[in-house]
Amino acid sequence: MNYVHRGKLITFEGCEGVGKSTQIRLLEKYLSDRHIPCLFTREPGGTPVGERIRELLKDDGLEMYCETELLLFEAARLENTRRVIIPALEEGRIVVVDRYIDSTTAYQAFGRGVDRHTVDTLNRYGSAGVKIDLTLFLDAPPFANTSRAACDRMENAGADFHERVYEGYKAIGLGEERFVSVPTLEDKHATAARIINVLEERGIL
Repeated sequence: MNYVHRGKLITFEGCEGVGKSTQIRLLEKYLSDRHIPCLFTREPGGTPVGERIRELLKDDGLEMYCETELLLFEAARLENTRRVIIPALEEGRIVVVDRYIDSTTAYQAFGRGVDRHTVDTLNRYGSAGVKIDLTLFLDAPPFANTSRAACDRMENAGADFHERVYEGYKAIGLGEERFVSVPTLEDKHATAARIINVLEERGIL
């Protein structure tokens, strides 16, 4: 059952190094400049518990089972959804999340090979039934828009892993009306303008 809310939930998705953080910052500035009630958060993170979990998940010196990784992501998500996302949606705000359930499906199911049914079940639990209104997938190959070296557990997972994640995202988007692919191999401001157009077309702005 989906959780009914007054606000709008937008999720940003994409592979590593495609300019996602840049586009989120540009959207935050756009909404803030126009005094549009909004809230920006990230996963894993967004709460004290989530940020501590984020440190564990990014620590390249730690080894963990794929299933442990999945459960940590879902624990962080449950905290963020209940403590941050749902209250903001109830206030009628636009809530923008840097990664949400599709990241877990792409990275843990397609990338790591964890059973898809298990991932889907835990995604529903971790998101507390919250309905996503729009997913913006920044469609570019892994590390296409960055020159920095990989530096954490996920970034260092290897080229084959990141290719599976990319193909996973494409598979997730098939038949999902909420899922919009936005090419990012161009000027960042042109990409930002395209994102604003999508938000207007979907009635979010």
